[in-house]
Amino acid sequence: MATEKETSKTGSLAGKYLTFQLANEEYGITIMKIREILGIMETTMVPRMPDYVRGVINLRGKVLPVIDLRRKFGLPGVEDTKHTCIIVIDTMQTGIAALVGIIVDTVSEVVQIADADIDRGVTLGSQVDTSFILGMAKVKGDVRILLDIDRILSFAELQHLSGAS
Repeated sequence: MATEKETSKTGSLAGKYLTFQLANEEYGITIMKIREILGIMETTMVPRMPDYVRGVINLRGKVLPVIDLRRKFGLPGVEDTKHTCIIVIDTMQTGIAALVGIIVDTVSEVVQIADADIDRGVTLGSQVDTSFILGMAKVKGDVRILLDIDRILSFAELQHLSGAS
């Protein structure tokens, strides 16, 4: 099965994306990776986790880690609001599948994005890791950063989080 990054090199990225905000920027994740969207809830802290791991939640009997995407991206933290959400995603790395929650400032909408509206050749300099970015999409006159959610967490991080939950 081809990863989204491989598909981005060889095929179309067109499709439906769930868009959300972090620090006044708009991001998108293919809806094929979205399991559900939850309101913010209490997490249980797990000792010795990285600072971007908010903790774990019990989702209908399944314990899953919750990542603060702001912290993972090196953005300043903010207080949760009534708009803060947890997006539960299916992630896959080197054959390991996991459910992970990501905390975002607010969920915006589901948008259909045409392949012609996605710029895949975005480079931000050699010092910036953009391996987790599928491309930049032009939507309603604005730019959305399309994320390859499977590349947000490294293989080692996913194994570590799977062991904690």
